[in-house]
Amino acid sequence: MSQTAVKASGVSDAPDAGRWKALVFIALAQLMVVLDATIVNIALPSAQQDLGISDGNRQWVVTAYALAFGGLLLFGGRIADLWGRKRTFVTGLTGFAVASALGGAATNEAMMFGSRALQGVFGALLAPAALSLLAVMFTDAKERAKAFGIYGAIAGGGGAVGLILGGFLTEYLNWRWTFFVNIPFAIVAAIGAYFVIREPKGGRNRSSLDIPGVILSTLGLVALVYGFTRAESNGWSDALTVGMFVASAVLLLAFVVVESRVKAPLLPLRVITERNRGGIYLSLGLAVIAMFGLFLFLTYYLQIVKGYTPVKTGFAFLPMIAGMITGSTQIGTRLMTRVAPRLLMGPGFLVAAVGMLFLTQLEVDTSYAAVLLPGMLLLGLGMGTAFMPAMSLATMGVEPRDAGVASAMVNTSQQVGGAIGTALLNTIAASATTSYIADHIGGASSRSQQQLVQLQGQVQGYTSAIWFAVGILVVAAAIALTFVNAGRPGSGKAVSGSGAGEAAEDELPVPVIAH
Repeated sequence: MSQTAVKASGVSDAPDAGRWKALVFIALAQLMVVLDATIVNIALPSAQQDLGISDGNRQWVVTAYALAFGGLLLFGGRIADLWGRKRTFVTGLTGFAVASALGGAATNEAMMFGSRALQGVFGALLAPAALSLLAVMFTDAKERAKAFGIYGAIAGGGGAVGLILGGFLTEYLNWRWTFFVNIPFAIVAAIGAYFVIREPKGGRNRSSLDIPGVILSTLGLVALVYGFTRAESNGWSDALTVGMFVASAVLLLAFVVVESRVKAPLLPLRVITERNRGGIYLSLGLAVIAMFGLFLFLTYYLQIVKGYTPVKTGFAFLPMIAGMITGSTQIGTRLMTRVAPRLLMGPGFLVAAVGMLFLTQLEVDTSYAAVLLPGMLLLGLGMGTAFMPAMSLATMGVEPRDAGVASAMVNTSQQVGGAIGTALLNTIAASATTSYIADHIGGASSRSQQQLVQLQGQVQGYTSAIWFAVGILVVAAAIALTFVNAGRPGSGKAVSGSGAGEAAEDELPVPVIAH
């Protein structure tokens, strides 16, 4: 890479000697955040009983976190650009640990909901800072591929690891440990980051904070996430659900108008209008829609239909984790510097869709080895292979001053995708289940036959929703193959910068920086 390109970026060309040690602590923090998205789900029934949370309110254990996290991600990314990524990262870890301690010590539902919202607030600081630190520290193409391979494996497989850990802690200790377990993660990562991470100079964005942008984006994203969350429990025609979607559309449209006019926007439109990044945000969001719904359905299927314990359910997800790690660290990392990113992302999403196709064959007595094992393995391989170049390319070519918000957009697309996936696919599944049971329950004369029809109805609902997930992954592949046109590192066809001119013809721009 030329000295000119490096100097123009404002980043020193000397790689940080402690970058691989720093990766350990960044990866640990990312694992903690991703784990938290699923680990609490397994503990929820026990926590609900202990704290006397009503069925109507239990969703707030999940929703309070999702609203704070999803709504504040762009703000968190901008704070990282303004305040410094290392400082934001350590602050996020410290706050997350405190919030987790409050959650584990909760004595009533208000304390639980408050701690979950607080986790979301500090998670929104932590996640963009982690990804942007990774990208400003790893600028060599091959090293970047390895670093993002590890990060991508954690981002993709951490949720499934959360199911295993959540099962162990809930079954052998108690639900409070699904919160307390975050504390050692956060302490180790914060101490390590404080002493090891050396953030490159010249990457701060010291412009004044775009207050209207912060308010509009936060309210718009909160309304959007809450709309999908409410749709899952109250239906799509519910007045408040529809009102949330309308409000979100108005607020986010106003946000775009404001961002196009203010001098120092919260989210410079140049970040999302660049063809490659726009395609990645969209395809990643769609892929997460498919994945989040599947995690939920497979957890229910294994525990309710197959009668697995929480621990056994967690271990049943191991093939998916192994596939993601292999796809990300072996296939993606090895090929990223040799082929164009779209040739990893498109086929990766299609392989994941084939894995989903296996899972559309689920029945009450389906063999784990014949259907679930190959399905989850292919799904993991495909997602791992696609996620790794997507995470890297989404933050490549971005000016240092925009690194935080570009990272936040990756997390935002995943967070919104998760909310949409859970609500949309759950609705499809519930509708198919109700229809199946109504059509078949009349022919069940005994109680055991009625129970069988109920189980068959649930499985019918899961497979109907999984068919939609297959289609969504095919669309994600098509978007990746169509929109993402960047060449492989060093090919001369790079991602354009964020407004500071194009990259040199014979090199990629300096990468500066994806829940």
